[in-house]
Amino acid sequence: MTYIKQKKSVALIALMLTAILLAAGCAGEKNVNALPDGFVYVTDTVPDVILEIRYYSTYNFVGARVDDYIAPVAILTKDAADALKSANDDLRAQGYAIKVFDAYRPQGAVDHFGRWAADTNDVLTKEFFYPDIDKDRIIPDGYVMERSGHSRGSTVDLTLLDMMTGRELDMGTPFDFFGPASHHGSELITEEQANNRLVLKDAMEKAGFSAYTEEWWHYTLSSEPYPDT
Repeated sequence: MTYIKQKKSVALIALMLTAILLAAGCAGEKNVNALPDGFVYVTDTVPDVILEIRYYSTYNFVGARVDDYIAPVAILTKDAADALKSANDDLRAQGYAIKVFDAYRPQGAVDHFGRWAADTNDVLTKEFFYPDIDKDRIIPDGYVMERSGHSRGSTVDLTLLDMMTGRELDMGTPFDFFGPASHHGSELITEEQANNRLVLKDAMEKAGFSAYTEEWWHYTLSSEPYPDT
């Protein structure tokens, strides 16, 4: 495929996904048949998954609903969703439930993150999400980037709940906490918190995902179908 055709394909997929999410937000329901080939709603593949789409709410590091999050749904490539189901089945057998915070991420949302990070006067959420770093370090230190693997459709942010208590496992930091305490192998958390992260990591890697060293919640399908798109 030529470079120009690739660019057209990327634009078409992005346009279709945005239109679908807009329709879902207006109608209050999803239209799974309208998704581009190779993409699925996570809840159709993993019906018992719990969704807490943070960027659709104001409970996130931006402190506002993020651009292009116009419906509280999670979309992944079919390959990634199938692998997530495998991890979910494994974890369910151990007494855990999966909660998804984010999956496919529109580029408009990534752009919103960049504008927010560049506005050093907006420190509304600093106490909760980046208390130990200055906001002008968020872009240079790589916490926010111009491109996100999420936009390729095979990356998912998630955590675990104990099915007996209904409570999230203590992972040592909140989702989207900017700092070394969120890193795998961090010495800033307790042994129990580290073990909780390993429960998730072991199941996700067994299902074919790769962990991101700096974020305990972030996993990408190792054999993602669109690695350059």
